[in-house]
Amino acid sequence: MGAGRGSPGKRMKKILVIDDDSALMAMTTRALRSRGFETLTAENGVAGLEMAKKHLPDLIVCDIQMPQLNGYETLAALRQDPATAVIPFIFLTGMTERTQVRQGMGLGADDYLTKPFTVQELIGAVNVRLDKQVAIQRLSDRKLEELRGNIGMALPHELLTPLNGILGLASMMVDEEMVFSPHEIRTFAQNIQISALRLHRLIENFIIYSQIELTKADPRKIEELRRNERTFTKEIISSAAREKAAAAGRQHDLSLDLHEACVAMAAVYFKKIIEELVDNAFKFSMPGAPTSVAAAVSKNRFALSISDRGRGMTAHQVADIGAHMQFERRFYEQQGVGLGLIIVKRLAELHGGDLTIESAPGEQTTVQMFLPLAAPAD
Repeated sequence: MGAGRGSPGKRMKKILVIDDDSALMAMTTRALRSRGFETLTAENGVAGLEMAKKHLPDLIVCDIQMPQLNGYETLAALRQDPATAVIPFIFLTGMTERTQVRQGMGLGADDYLTKPFTVQELIGAVNVRLDKQVAIQRLSDRKLEELRGNIGMALPHELLTPLNGILGLASMMVDEEMVFSPHEIRTFAQNIQISALRLHRLIENFIIYSQIELTKADPRKIEELRRNERTFTKEIISSAAREKAAAAGRQHDLSLDLHEACVAMAAVYFKKIIEELVDNAFKFSMPGAPTSVAAAVSKNRFALSISDRGRGMTAHQVADIGAHMQFERRFYEQQGVGLGLIIVKRLAELHGGDLTIESAPGEQTTVQMFLPLAAPAD
């Protein structure tokens, strides 16, 4: 399984070894190099973090007991940085530290080796983790291909549907042989506006989604997003939710329970999240079914909860939430290409938050979002 790691035409896999034991580090790096791996070394956790961020290795092998930053602290710091969060990580542990291995696995370690270990055990563990990472990358590539396919199939239809409505009504209005009453002209104008707004939202969502995907790949942009923005939430939630309720003719179905908070997110992104979640709640529930929106500070985080008594989703559908995916489209009429939820999820994650969905098909769906609070103003 280890053959060909450094074969011609292939990039050598880069492995960072973090250990304050110089003799063990020398043995480890010598064994790795002999199997065709490129190695980097750091003698403590602080230096290891710097090396990891600078070189982005394919895998990290790290001792637990080290000065300055121990292995647990090093791993925790790596997992908090988007640039290093998914790098496979193997702990080196002494026999007396076996009971502490669970702590490391809980922090996100992929494997551990108990000292003393053989060269075969080291190479075997490294190869297993690298092969798993390759499998994960293949799965990611497959999902990307599915995404491209869904875009190719959905985008023309979604663009043409509102455009056809606009062109059809406009052509009737400019036909000199057709005469319409003022009421009919107003109705035409309203329908043209509805189609134009749908088209505008679709294009806006594609632009936002593209921006999000570009930002995900740049740790500096992520840091700027989280550091420089402050938005008060109550008024934005209230106005956006009421606008969506009015647009759906569901003002009496909406209930609000809002407490003020200040989140570390730009107002335009926060408003987008509220619009998408509330719009989905009304879109996938029947008139007369209650929709509730609650917001408060909980455990030093902003907590938003939106519940509706609509069609719901299965556990599999919740797990498969992705861009340009719509559930049960052949049974239900939907508009849009399924970007709303994934935009909300990505925005929450980019800003250090998370999104959870609890749903029972045919009964109820509750979407919860948690965001960090903004730092106090200077």
